[in-house]
Amino acid sequence: MIRIRTIGRRILAAAGVAAMCGAAPASAEIVLSFYTGINDSPSSTVNFDFLDGAGPQSARANWDGESNKMPPYFGWRVTWWMDNHPNWGLAFDNAHTKVAAKPMPAQFSMLEFTDGINMVTFNVHYRFLNKSRFTPYVGAGLGFTTPHVEVANVPLTTRTSEYQFGGPAAQVLVGVEAEINDRWAVFAELKSGWADIEADLSGGGWLNTEVISNQIALGVSYKFKKR
Repeated sequence: MIRIRTIGRRILAAAGVAAMCGAAPASAEIVLSFYTGINDSPSSTVNFDFLDGAGPQSARANWDGESNKMPPYFGWRVTWWMDNHPNWGLAFDNAHTKVAAKPMPAQFSMLEFTDGINMVTFNVHYRFLNKSRFTPYVGAGLGFTTPHVEVANVPLTTRTSEYQFGGPAAQVLVGVEAEINDRWAVFAELKSGWADIEADLSGGGWLNTEVISNQIALGVSYKFKKR
């Protein structure tokens, strides 16, 4: 049942990507953006079962974003600003957010997603066009996660280290873009993302937690010719 559920979620994710690509406007200003910065997360409850005879359990995890450690927090985004409604845009956003439990809960010898929670969202953006080179904007989106699950219990009888399909995700953002020329721009953003991570553990166990990721992002954008 676990594998059937996971495959089903992957099919739904692929369908979402296809729908987003199909919804891209035929005539639009296309912008490719890359960003980095810092991310941090408040504590959350972790529910789990290692199938070691202890049954379902829960623990409180204090998360560290580890923004100063490799691999860094970063992301990329493609935005389609519509010609017929130039204030509105659609975006595909992939944010490499990450967390590690510090201190480690008593039942775990490892609990982290430091190779990424990897929030993938399909966003709607609105920009406040004006006659200056500074353009404020806001956005919100829904999507999914592909976390790198790194979990081990205390006696090290079970250890999981792999990418999985995690579950639903959402984000909101507010930012400002500063135009350099007609092709290049830089931007700064405040972002907040939510992820409901449901992971399969080696040996048939499971883990579930909700993570809030608060982010400060600085980036650069390149505008392509309209199509």
